[in-house]
Amino acid sequence: MTLEEAYGFGKRTLEEHKIADASIDAWILLEYITKISRAMYYANPKREMTGEQKTQYKYFVEERAKRIPLQHLTKEQEFMGLSFEVNEHVLIPRQDTEVLVETVLEDLEENMRVLDICTGSGCILISLLKIMRGVKGVGVDISEEALEVARRNAQKHDMEAVFIQSDLFENVEGTYDVIVSNPPYIKTEEIEKLEEEVKLHDPMLALDGKEDGLYFYRKIIKESRKYLKRNGKLYFEIGNTQGEEVKTLMEEEGFTNVKIKKDLAGLDRVVCGV
Repeated sequence: MTLEEAYGFGKRTLEEHKIADASIDAWILLEYITKISRAMYYANPKREMTGEQKTQYKYFVEERAKRIPLQHLTKEQEFMGLSFEVNEHVLIPRQDTEVLVETVLEDLEENMRVLDICTGSGCILISLLKIMRGVKGVGVDISEEALEVARRNAQKHDMEAVFIQSDLFENVEGTYDVIVSNPPYIKTEEIEKLEEEVKLHDPMLALDGKEDGLYFYRKIIKESRKYLKRNGKLYFEIGNTQGEEVKTLMEEEGFTNVKIKKDLAGLDRVVCGV
């Protein structure tokens, strides 16, 4: 089987199984298995694959056709220009979340302390530390399996972040200039309507925001005051219909200058306040 034949097989198979972006996924898997670049491919599309490469590529394409997330096959996802390890224990970093990181960076200064609640893969905290050097960071998550992934990601990017197993603030100590969180925010009844890649393969702990999707916002907002320094700031990623509700929850707990920020699609994505 040549590279060209393999790519054709991958694209057709994924299209037949109604996989969105079938051609892109087929290419990414080919690149992942063979380690070729597009330039190398077009220079010699008739190049024969090894037997092992053919077997691996066929297997990966068939797994993707079963709606296994692409990132669970390649074990990585790019976020803020960095590569992060992901698996079934962490939420796959999404481009929308980059708006949260960019919003925090607008206010972040050297020597500040950052607390990342529901850290998952650690992508938010590690990105902040990587971009704004001199910042100290702690990430907490209820899942020890998620924290193991976060620690490996910190080591991969040579970042000295501290990761602690904690149910929200349960094991948190000290105060912080910034608290940031992308908590579970999907209503329980809405989870069944999500695409299979998400509802079957992302950890339920990272998705389920309880009955109205606001459960974790309420808890974090209420408890965060004890852990914020004077003029410290709280930042959330939100579902695109939750902006006004989360803004109101923050204002009711005494937060001021509460703002809603939109993503590139023009949808509410971040709420923050002092």
